[in-house]
Amino acid sequence: MAKDLPLLGAALSLDMLAHHRDWILADQRDIELQSFCWPNSSDADLKAMVARAKDLLDGYEGRLGLHGPFTSFNIDCADPEIAEVIRARMLRTLEICAELGGDQMVIHSPYTLWKEADRQANPATGFIQVERVRYVLSPVIARAEELGVTLVIENVEDLTPSLRVELAAAMKSKAVKVSLDTGHAQFMHRRCGAPPVDAFVNAAGAALEHVHVQDVDGYGDRHWHPGQGTIAWHSVFAALARLPKMPRLILEVNDEAGLRRGAEHLASLGLAR
Repeated sequence: MAKDLPLLGAALSLDMLAHHRDWILADQRDIELQSFCWPNSSDADLKAMVARAKDLLDGYEGRLGLHGPFTSFNIDCADPEIAEVIRARMLRTLEICAELGGDQMVIHSPYTLWKEADRQANPATGFIQVERVRYVLSPVIARAEELGVTLVIENVEDLTPSLRVELAAAMKSKAVKVSLDTGHAQFMHRRCGAPPVDAFVNAAGAALEHVHVQDVDGYGDRHWHPGQGTIAWHSVFAALARLPKMPRLILEVNDEAGLRRGAEHLASLGLAR
């Protein structure tokens, strides 16, 4: 039955939340707001944006998350002065998440092809990298625990599906789990020989609490609608169905105005609604 299928949510700017508000509220779909992660918003801008978000969320009873900041930095930063800026950016967005009633914030994995190769060549590098992440994120994790917000680490240039899962576990906090971006995984699969997308689901297992649903052709990070790229969606949703709990499934496409096209495609395949 359709009601037994996973319910798709959406990653939206405030403008696009206004555009899709009726569709979201009709089924109380999961939302990930993406207007608060950019570095060029002043405190005054953010205050106005929070007020607008509260108006748009009036009547919303679903699960809300925010995309955390990521531009121009990495969470394994070794420079203590830059680490302070990273923390400030993350803490600012974390406070907004809690003020809006959100309980999830997406952050980016630190792993890259270069860093993974370095880990293999020098085993000490992996330990150092985890400890750098711990150093940068410790105040953020502590505040997330206080606010009841879970940080979910999203794969970006990850080649090995298990690394960020192990990283999340190493933080030793219930407030740190895992996200999967299907398009990022497919890009790394097609361009760099990473395992296919369903293997990323399997590697994350019960730690997977959030999924960015987008399609690519394997050439770039396209953020196309599901069905426009090369992802084998049946295998992905079969892997998701084997998890002990279905993570939030968040459509994250460049064509935000037309994002229902992807939802309709997955529905036509009998995979989601």
